[in-house]
Amino acid sequence: MNKIIFLLLLMPFASFSQRMVSSEFIDSLVKVSMNKFPQAGVAIGVIQDGEITHLKGYGIASKNSNTLVDESTLFAIASNSKAFTSTALGILVDQGKIAWEDKVIDHIPEFRMYDFYVTANFTILDLLTHRSGLGLGAGDLMFFPDGSDFTIDDVIASFKYQTPVSDFRTKYDYDNLLYMVAGEVVHRVSGQSWDNFVQDVIMAELGMNSSVGLYQNIANNPNVAFPHKTENNEIIEIGAYSNNGGGFGAAGGIYSNVTDMSKWVLMHLNNGLYGESLNDTLISRSNHKELWKIHTIINSDPRGWGVYSSHYTGYGLGFLIQDQGGYSVINHSGGLPGMLSMVTMIPELNAGIIVLTNSAPGGLSLITLTNEIKDEIIGAEEFDWLVWAEERLAHSDAEAEAVVNAVWEQVEKSKKIKIDFRNYIGRYKDNWFGEVVIYEKDGDLWFKSLRSPKLEGEMKFYKANTFAIAWDYQDMDCDAFISFQLDENGNGLSATMKGISPAIDFSFDFQDLNLIKIIE
Repeated sequence: MNKIIFLLLLMPFASFSQRMVSSEFIDSLVKVSMNKFPQAGVAIGVIQDGEITHLKGYGIASKNSNTLVDESTLFAIASNSKAFTSTALGILVDQGKIAWEDKVIDHIPEFRMYDFYVTANFTILDLLTHRSGLGLGAGDLMFFPDGSDFTIDDVIASFKYQTPVSDFRTKYDYDNLLYMVAGEVVHRVSGQSWDNFVQDVIMAELGMNSSVGLYQNIANNPNVAFPHKTENNEIIEIGAYSNNGGGFGAAGGIYSNVTDMSKWVLMHLNNGLYGESLNDTLISRSNHKELWKIHTIINSDPRGWGVYSSHYTGYGLGFLIQDQGGYSVINHSGGLPGMLSMVTMIPELNAGIIVLTNSAPGGLSLITLTNEIKDEIIGAEEFDWLVWAEERLAHSDAEAEAVVNAVWEQVEKSKKIKIDFRNYIGRYKDNWFGEVVIYEKDGDLWFKSLRSPKLEGEMKFYKANTFAIAWDYQDMDCDAFISFQLDENGNGLSATMKGISPAIDFSFDFQDLNLIKIIE
């Protein structure tokens, strides 16, 4: 639920010979990565020729307690949870309880999109394929940061207030909220909550005995990785993302480890079969094929692009599909505050790579380690992924820092301007995000969301009718502008918002808010 997914459209040309990667080689990659970039912990699982060849943890699960990562340490896998949701629906299709082309309103009658035609024709497949017409991360602010009180009913009701950015089924724009609706379909059809269905019908069957659908379900397992951020080149532990209400789990709530995720990957490499003799079927071959079929084209170019000379990238059902070095590669990333993950499969080679991390950005090791191992497996031309990560991070940090510093320098210059707070104070409401309050505290102007209480911070005058909000919440960089529209007497009528930093995570979709002052 972050920008990591857009860093996957890369890589070098490869031959068709598979090389076996040793644990010593992987150990050396991790050592170099952790020496070069500040990061807490990493866990890696590797499958080659259909066999698990590497399961190991590195570094620390928690800086505060100095606990270590091993192959059983649970990490938030974030958006890698989406494939569990699509697989759960595939199982229900196998059971004859739903069909992929079922209309969502047949299972959730109150479901409404921004348009009558879209509502009437929106299918279960549309929930999973990021082609709704809504913008990138639309509505994510309901769940980022965590701690909000939005319910699945609020999610279902929100879409009719969202403004589309493209025509229905014409453009790829990654979303989370529609996966939450997909989880609600699982609930209403099966009679079980999404997390219980995934735990009972998928995880238990595959022997994923430590994994859970939601953070709250971890219970008494002490072997859990905690998230960390980087500040001034130092690792700082932050609180675990725990807002799993509102159906968030179906979009990004699962906690798992590389031991369990290897069983998950093996099932997919075997087209839905599992068990020692592959005599058991979790999902039928035909419906598994649906998961790995491109439903939404993201990019295509017959001449190829990127270091990998890729020719196509598309989205299936909870999976990205791309050609890399002559192979079809199935993968997905995941991101929550301080937690980044990558799951990659090369079906032709019966190979898979799982990288779980508890640092952000962590040297982008979810990408670099995945690519270094994958390049070795497929015999790709040598490419220095650590230099790539260093350059990407340096460029992103420098660009963002320049913009952000300029904003706060302007704020400092504007301190001498006298502002009448009475023009702005009051309650404002957005139709999907609910009410916010602009109020005075200790001689300063403050913003507070009533439904997402971590979004509270001081409003500092910037210029014209715009303020810069410095949030109390700092686990992720998400400070924002708020700009007011005034009446003829200078009183606030409405307000719009947008993130300050160009590097802000897309889930902080402040730009989608339309705050109207409540006249009492």
